[in-house]
Amino acid sequence: MNILEFASDAPLLYRILLIIILAGGTHLIVTLIRYLSQLLLVGRQDTIRIGSSDFVKRFPRVATIVTILESTLTFVIYFMAIGFILQEFNLSLRAYLASTTVIGLAIGFGSQGLVQDIVIGLTLIFSNLLKVGDVVELTGQIGRVESVGLRFTVLINLHGQRIHLPNRNIGMISQFRGGSIRAYVDFQIPEGATAKRISQIINPLASALYNQHRAIVMEEPENFGQQDTIKGGWRYIRYKFKLWPGQGALIETNFRQMALARLRSVFPDYADWMINITYRSERLIIKDGGLIDEADPDLPSDQV
Repeated sequence: MNILEFASDAPLLYRILLIIILAGGTHLIVTLIRYLSQLLLVGRQDTIRIGSSDFVKRFPRVATIVTILESTLTFVIYFMAIGFILQEFNLSLRAYLASTTVIGLAIGFGSQGLVQDIVIGLTLIFSNLLKVGDVVELTGQIGRVESVGLRFTVLINLHGQRIHLPNRNIGMISQFRGGSIRAYVDFQIPEGATAKRISQIINPLASALYNQHRAIVMEEPENFGQQDTIKGGWRYIRYKFKLWPGQGALIETNFRQMALARLRSVFPDYADWMINITYRSERLIIKDGGLIDEADPDLPSDQV
């Protein structure tokens, strides 16, 4: 007697129990396949150590595909198991499938937002628009990408807050090169002064700002030294600050006012306009005694 003949001759309770066991066993196999997929990618020890959340961060595309397949197969397994159980009570399996299809359509129309989240989430993952670790601005929120899921994209902002953004609300993605913005502060060198003297005044202020606000000023400020404009004939010193995006006010207010007060204590006629603050994404390099923009190596920085 094979298993089908045994099942047909067995009491109702046994047949229902057999369906439940088969469904549970199939679900177990699906779970085992998911674990093996992680095992093949990161190895046994790493799989145990990093956990499922870290696995999603390291392999977002694979994790998404595996999650979708596992969820779909699990739903089909138990959906069919319920249908076979109802069939044991003389309910037509065809009627069950038809009724659940109608219910599914009704739920689908009522959960369009959920569908939008999933579609956009898949687009973000497979188009590689967002990567874990990128610093971005989404819907007015600035933060580092912690995860990109089917429903939500999670950011960690400057305050350590975990922000869950529904994928359907993401209309524009602003990525910050290197995870920061670069503020360039130019101090004009007045008549009778030297670059060394200006540096002696500004360097301590720049270092103090970095030490006090390391979460915002992400690297030690860099002094490019004296620069001369090609036309105009004035001299200036340029400092570069690498800042957390959206925190330029720290330079425009606090640092600028402190620097201006210190400079005026030594040079009473030092004017506001002699300190200029600009922002740019390009990285500057020093070449042949001048600042050169990497985006256009032949173009001097004061002409960019």
